[in-house]
Amino acid sequence: MIGNVLFTVVILAVVLGVLVLVHEFGHYVAAKSFGVWVHRFAIGFGKPIPGLSFRQGETEWAIAWLPLGGYVKMASRETEPASSVLEGSAGTEIVPPDRVFEAKPVWQRMIIILAGVTFNAVFALVIFTGLAWKNGSRYDPTTTIGRVLASELPAAASAMASIPPGTRIVSVDKHPVTSWDDITERIAEGSDNQVDIAFAGRSDLVIPLHRDALGERAELATAIEPTQSPVIGQVGVGTPAQAAGLAVGDSLIAIDGAPIRSFADAVERIEPAAGRALHLTVIRHGEQRDLTITPKAEHQIPDDPSSPMVGRIGVASRARYLTKSLGPWGALKAGTHASVSSAGTIFRTLRGIADGHVSSKEVGGPILVGQMAAQEARQGFDNLLAFIGLISVNLAIVNLLPIPILDGGAFLFLLVEGVIRRPLPTAIREAFSMVGLALVVLLMAIAFKNDIWRLFGR
Repeated sequence: MIGNVLFTVVILAVVLGVLVLVHEFGHYVAAKSFGVWVHRFAIGFGKPIPGLSFRQGETEWAIAWLPLGGYVKMASRETEPASSVLEGSAGTEIVPPDRVFEAKPVWQRMIIILAGVTFNAVFALVIFTGLAWKNGSRYDPTTTIGRVLASELPAAASAMASIPPGTRIVSVDKHPVTSWDDITERIAEGSDNQVDIAFAGRSDLVIPLHRDALGERAELATAIEPTQSPVIGQVGVGTPAQAAGLAVGDSLIAIDGAPIRSFADAVERIEPAAGRALHLTVIRHGEQRDLTITPKAEHQIPDDPSSPMVGRIGVASRARYLTKSLGPWGALKAGTHASVSSAGTIFRTLRGIADGHVSSKEVGGPILVGQMAAQEARQGFDNLLAFIGLISVNLAIVNLLPIPILDGGAFLFLLVEGVIRRPLPTAIREAFSMVGLALVVLLMAIAFKNDIWRLFGR
């Protein structure tokens, strides 16, 4: 338990540290390019931690007390209360008048403000493109339903439970599908307020789901599982499967005498049997063998104590994926698609919270990010990189919100200044900044509350 918590904390520190470093380095590079004096580059908010800072030239490089972000403190003619709280006091150096932030043209200040989110977006694009180039395009060519988990369907999609295994999906929202990836993507990212699924040899099923009901769409996408052969493709070390003698290549044909026709059939038999001995019949090298195995109770979603306990034996099905190699141009297209898709999902989440189709209970904070990062890290370095890319896009989109103290709010102030040809009065900017700080604190409080409730299974 302590080891898992420590691993999660370390992975969270790495993920947030890298993303904050990239974001703030964007501001720093842009500021220095236009000649703005930079007092401090900090990872974390508040004053620097004694002993964890050093000075190089005019800039102090530091680790600050509150590890929930970072900042680049530029020389300014004004000190706003919100900035003082988040960034600490400025240095005592005498700064030439032409090197303060306000002395630069509006267009240069706009570039400086937007440089952080730009670096985050480019960083995500580089990650997604690099992974696509390294691994190619991996997809599941199956379009046939293996099983439908009726208990996990959203209420609006209950009719999906009547679709029998073996039914082939032809199109989703009138778009032909050639892989299971097409199916899940169309369901999750559809732009209509319904999901129209067409089947081979059956009538279409139209499911009323709002385009911003992302939770329900995700539930529908995961409640439908593709057909998988009941052939063992992987056996985990130290698992019940290894102890029972299961081997890669074994074909499951029966559990407790019940025929197994697909991997989904096996899962349905194993999940409810935690702690109870099962009798497996397998074919190995053409010979039938009988094994006894006792599934181990585990959370259905690792690292999420609120998810139900199910039986697991520690095997995976034989890989059903195909891989298509991608050249530089194909990888760039795939990376761009992944970046745009991630940004679209985040935008729709924010819009869904605003219009009530996404509950505020879905908002997650650092604890949830840490749990998800640790889960991806256990799956491999590529998974962790992809997760970092997703969070980098998330950071870019959230920072563009027109809330004072965020980059979007600062950009909005500059836009108004460019239109009226003079800065907004200091008192107005300070008032908006304090409101913005209060909104961000409120959002963080909601996120932490949700994280804690999830942690204790509420």
